[in-house]
Amino acid sequence: MRKTIMIVVMALIAAGATVLTASPALAHGYVSSPPSRQAMCAQGKVSNCGPIIYEPQSVEGPKGQRNCHGGVGRFAQLSDESKNWPATSVGTSVNFNWVLTARHATSTWEYYIGGTRIAVFNDQGRQPGATVTHNVNLSGYSGRQKVLAIWNIADTAMAFYSCIDLQIGGGNPDPDPTPTPTPTPDPTTPSGTWSAGTAYAAGAQVTYGGATYRCRQAHTAYAGWEPPNVPALWQRL
Repeated sequence: MRKTIMIVVMALIAAGATVLTASPALAHGYVSSPPSRQAMCAQGKVSNCGPIIYEPQSVEGPKGQRNCHGGVGRFAQLSDESKNWPATSVGTSVNFNWVLTARHATSTWEYYIGGTRIAVFNDQGRQPGATVTHNVNLSGYSGRQKVLAIWNIADTAMAFYSCIDLQIGGGNPDPDPTPTPTPTPDPTTPSGTWSAGTAYAAGAQVTYGGATYRCRQAHTAYAGWEPPNVPALWQRL
C-alpha cells in the first residue's frame, strides 16, 4: 500500500512540474511610450523580431545586464543593431511611460545611454501603479541615441529591460511625442468588441464577455490580454 501511495504521489509531482514548465511566462512590464524596441516589434513596425511580438512585457533577466534583451536568448533580436529600428523624435525632456501588467515591488528604475546612467528613480521597495512615468533630462545628448531603461525588482535578483531609440533635438518641441498620433476617442462611445491585434487609445471603450471596459493606457492588444486579465490596461465600467 505504501509503495502504491508513493507511486501516486510521484506521478502527481511530475504532472505538476510539467504543467508549471508548460505555463506561459507571467506578464510584467515594458516601456510603451516613446515606443521601445519590443513595442515597435509588437506593433509590427519592425519585422522578424521573433516571439517578442507576443510578449513585449517579458524581457526579464538577471540584474546588471546592459543589453536590450536582458540576456534572454529568445529575445536576442532586440539587441540586433543591424535592424532598422525606428527612432522617435524628442526634445531634451522626455516622459518614459511604462505599462505594468504585473506590479512587482520595486527597488529602482534606471536609464542609461551607452555606459552612462543618466537617471535613477528609487521606489524603496514600494509597489508601483499600473502605469509609471519618469521624466528624464536628455539635455547633454543630441542626435540618434539608444536609451536602456531598467526596472529593478525589490525582492528578486531579476530586472526588466527596454531599449528605446530616440532622435534627440530633432526639431520636435514636444517633450513626449508619439510616432503615430491617434485621436482620442469619445469616452462615451464604445469602440466595439475587444479584439486581439487592435491598437487602442487611452479612453477607448470596448465590450468583452458582456461587460464594458475603458482603456487606461494606449496599447496594442494581444491574445491573453483580454480586459478581465489585465486591469492595468482596462477599467471595467
